[in-house]
Amino acid sequence: MITVVSAVLVLGVLIFVHELGHFIMAKRAGVGVSTFSLGFGPRLIGFRRGETDYRISWIPLGGFVRMVGENPGEEVEPADLERSFSQKPVGWRLAIVAAGPLSNILFALIVYYLVLVIWGVPTLSTLVGGVQPGSPAAAVDIQKGDRVLAIDQKPMEHWGDMVEAIQKSEGRPLNLHLERGRETLARQIKPVEVEVADIFGDLHKIYRVGIQAGGETFSLAVGPLQAVGMAFERAYLAGEIIALSVYKIATRQVSMDNVGGPILIAQAAGEAARHGLAPLLDLAGLISVNLAILNLLPIPALDGGHLFFFLIEAVRRKPVSVVWREKAQQVGMALLLLLMVFIFYNDIARLMGGTQ
Repeated sequence: MITVVSAVLVLGVLIFVHELGHFIMAKRAGVGVSTFSLGFGPRLIGFRRGETDYRISWIPLGGFVRMVGENPGEEVEPADLERSFSQKPVGWRLAIVAAGPLSNILFALIVYYLVLVIWGVPTLSTLVGGVQPGSPAAAVDIQKGDRVLAIDQKPMEHWGDMVEAIQKSEGRPLNLHLERGRETLARQIKPVEVEVADIFGDLHKIYRVGIQAGGETFSLAVGPLQAVGMAFERAYLAGEIIALSVYKIATRQVSMDNVGGPILIAQAAGEAARHGLAPLLDLAGLISVNLAILNLLPIPALDGGHLFFFLIEAVRRKPVSVVWREKAQQVGMALLLLLMVFIFYNDIARLMGGTQ
């Protein structure tokens, strides 16, 4: 039950934020909006205020804002021409379309900021949880249960400090101060270079000493000003991973079997919710950045496809022909439908144990 509720809340909020961005910018531009819908298909419930029908529709796989004169070749009543999307300058049309993805990025920044300020950063302590046999740490008698106090006289506050110090050493010997029970011990250790694979299977050379984290965590407090920069950094890193994932999949460096959809998101949301509100919000920020980037891909029927045509119009000083836009829209919709079918297949196969 918690999985379903978490998924509905996360996806519902993110879709609402995305469509709200389009809606607010359309109103700002003086464009008429006839429908604001969460979901597609027939209307389930809703209400009407002014000219707009605010509703929840039957198929919960997205949402839309229907504007006056938004479709290529759509006939508009003479009285509505001034409020027609297609009659607005290309700058306004670009802003309206871009407002959806940008709203998702703004939402992610706000969520990341609140998580950092309220909960801080869950951080591993410097407690040693294990020592790899034959490693530099084993050679100098570092043991499970030791706590690293300092490296080269610099205090180690958390595991990340240790990782940074070891990587910066580039293999030169390091002087460690350890706490073992009531004793304070000194050890000199020489990191070794190893090759490790990242989440995409790419190999990288790093330095290691052969110790494992003990799993002891604490919350590292973050100040309000520091949280601003860290929120932007988190959003950037999330976007970088997503963009790189899309590139790796498109160039077949990563299997399409790794692509997931609503079911995978629901599972991740349920798992995050079981660990508390902070992990759930953190996941919502990641998915929000994901939604923004995917919507900006230059595929007809997505926001990025519309932006692509409007940018061409801005350069050429005249719109792309309605015929070409309609054809591109049809191709884009067909591709998206095929992708959705494939994603659902992947999700169900993964759920049934067909893929890992």
